[in-house]
Amino acid sequence: MNYMRIHIIGGAGSGKSYVAARLSDMYGMAVLDLDTIFWDNTADGYNKRADGERRDRALAAFITRESWIVEGVYHTWLEPSFRAADAIIILTTPRWLRHYRIMRRFVARKVGMAPSKRGETLRSLWELLKWNHAYDRDNLVRAKAMICDLGLEPAECRDAGAAMRVLAPRGDSVTGRWA
Repeated sequence: MNYMRIHIIGGAGSGKSYVAARLSDMYGMAVLDLDTIFWDNTADGYNKRADGERRDRALAAFITRESWIVEGVYHTWLEPSFRAADAIIILTTPRWLRHYRIMRRFVARKVGMAPSKRGETLRSLWELLKWNHAYDRDNLVRAKAMICDLGLEPAECRDAGAAMRVLAPRGDSVTGRWA
């Protein structure tokens, strides 16, 4: 594989975790789901942010590895991982499909078919759908601008298949960006 350090960004339900899991299975790369360091899962209640300094230290420690995949919706605090990445994938999955996946995941959690998030409610589902609806014209625009301001060239992909094709093996080289 040409890319040893991969950063995947996209809206909720865009396929980030799916692509990261497939790559991890194929190449044995460690994955950091940014939600695990952004949210305080030990707090009482749902959607409590973790301490920013602790979050930043966790990211810094993770990206010192030789190979990794970082995936999440965030951008403002991720300059270190964007700069360290060999490839940045921006998943631009259609909003309707992301909404469908979010709702399907919520139902799967509620009926016990997927691990549940403590405190997740219909209200939190509604808030996530509203946030995700605005993601493309708000957070994603700012994330793209930040990445470009860093002089980096992300690959925009509308689905997991396109992302996997961008990241497909290209000989023995492990350096450089994408073709």
